[in-house]
Amino acid sequence: MSPSMRLDAHQHFWRYDPASYPWIARNMDGLRRDFQPDDLRPLLDAAGLDGCIAVQARACESETDQLLQLAERYPWIRAVVGWVDLCSADLEQSLERWAQAPVLRGFRHQLQDENSPAAFMQNPAFNRGLTTLQRRGLVYEVLIKAPDLGAATALCQQHDQHHLVLDHLGKPDVQANDLKAWAKLLAPLAALPHVSCKLSGLMTEAHWQNWSRAQLTPYLHTALELFGPERLMFGSDWPVCLLAGEYAHTCALVDSVSQSAAIWGGTACRVYNIEGVMP
Repeated sequence: MSPSMRLDAHQHFWRYDPASYPWIARNMDGLRRDFQPDDLRPLLDAAGLDGCIAVQARACESETDQLLQLAERYPWIRAVVGWVDLCSADLEQSLERWAQAPVLRGFRHQLQDENSPAAFMQNPAFNRGLTTLQRRGLVYEVLIKAPDLGAATALCQQHDQHHLVLDHLGKPDVQANDLKAWAKLLAPLAALPHVSCKLSGLMTEAHWQNWSRAQLTPYLHTALELFGPERLMFGSDWPVCLLAGEYAHTCALVDSVSQSAAIWGGTACRVYNIEGVMP
């Protein structure tokens, strides 16, 4: 029997310039350079991972185009999660332009950067756009912080025709030790069977130079309890993870909680419709 594919379900590529990446703040000097597939491949190999899912980091359609171009050159980029304006009246035309791109499996918007993420998620135009994505069998990734988990739950309850994915465990406030409050907000979302969650981005929610595995693993254990391994997936959030540690640290953190084949590739293959076994 062929072994299951092991995947990093969440990472980014970019050619850095300040205007294109305003979210890369002054205290993120380590991210102010290019990060490309040739930089990531040795890290995947060292971790025993077969490929990755490349996720947008800029709110523009050219981001989607560029990630798709990279996926053409590097077939181990098994899926792309791009960006498109869900509120646009031209959404259908944009999606049709990419209809022949087989690795384009979903979209994401930096909801967390909106003035009011909760209000944005209630926008009728945004909801029409999300309905359009689901009708086309495209995944949508929800990027919010813990205070907006309630609004995200309401959004996901309204849109249950295809997979939805919560990024970075909903960004708990690890530095404030919000485990109980976060878990209470996460539970109703985790109860929705069409919603999965990425075990990603946790190190950078802690103090970058002063986090510990003991501090973070309770969040992972809670997610495992609420979602189960069949709706969880490992993601490194590379290169953003480098603010708080090495790529290997992201792998070791999740591996210390579960070695489930679902978390390490099976869930991602199912949710993003990726061929799930290696030849």
